[in-house]
Amino acid sequence: MEKVVIIGTGCAGLTAALYTARANLNPLVLTGVSPGGLLTTTSIVENFPGFPEGIDGTELMMRMQKQAERFGARIKFGTVDAVDFSKKPHVLTVDGEPVEAETIIIASGAGHRHLGLDSEAKLERKGVTYCATCDGAFPMFRNQPLVVVGGGDSACEEATYLTRFGSVVYLIHRRDSLRASQIMAERTLNNPKIKPIWDSVVTEVLDVAQDKVTGVRVKNIKTCEETLIDCAGLFVAIGHVPNTQIFAGKIDMDENGYITRKGGSETNVPGVFVAGDCSDHVYRQAITAAGMGCAAAIDAERYLASLNQ
Repeated sequence: MEKVVIIGTGCAGLTAALYTARANLNPLVLTGVSPGGLLTTTSIVENFPGFPEGIDGTELMMRMQKQAERFGARIKFGTVDAVDFSKKPHVLTVDGEPVEAETIIIASGAGHRHLGLDSEAKLERKGVTYCATCDGAFPMFRNQPLVVVGGGDSACEEATYLTRFGSVVYLIHRRDSLRASQIMAERTLNNPKIKPIWDSVVTEVLDVAQDKVTGVRVKNIKTCEETLIDCAGLFVAIGHVPNTQIFAGKIDMDENGYITRKGGSETNVPGVFVAGDCSDHVYRQAITAAGMGCAAAIDAERYLASLNQ
């Protein structure tokens, strides 16, 4: 039986692995289908402390993994198929095999919600991105027209942030008004570099043949009129999808599927803790995920200590 099983190898999972390993808990860390998490989809990470020149997202995650392994964390390429939190010890089914654990840290992360276009998928990391704070400062976007899709606070934040780099930022939203909070909407619409395009959706990202983004095809959903917008980058900000489907009905979540915390990293299931983007719909940054991973590890260590008193 395992003392600690950590589900996920993003910033939250690997930080939890580092802390529990240094506490001599010999954690088992399950990679899931996306080893390294969302950060591996970003070319250069410039906002993680300690790397003044920036660092490749995949390299950062590899370094984190090596650091955790140095202290005894065991990384296993495996996917959790099912969970049973109804008894002690807790049981995970990993690639068809049962794994018992005294404590579990869920750090399964979240995925960006995509538009679902074939051209979008083919141009991801070639001008299509899902994080302005991660990628907006890239040279390829500087002094170029940029497009943001979305109408909530995140989209407004992305558009406002991108005005620092782009020549103009087109904000495309499928409605005729923003869903963002009033103060965020006013700030966005009052920015002279942001040009809203209402009642519209992106139907194609150009140009797959050139292997880079050169523009987007936009359709007005009321008039069905189509137009082309030249741009060097498409930033999709239509929300996140937490990777928590297998925990549905097993643990408390909010209406959007984010696992809820009682206090610190605790969930409603004793011995099960949570960290990172699968529980955070506000910040969703690498550094905040790492901090939550640290907290979950400390909470798990204290929980295990209480069992032996």
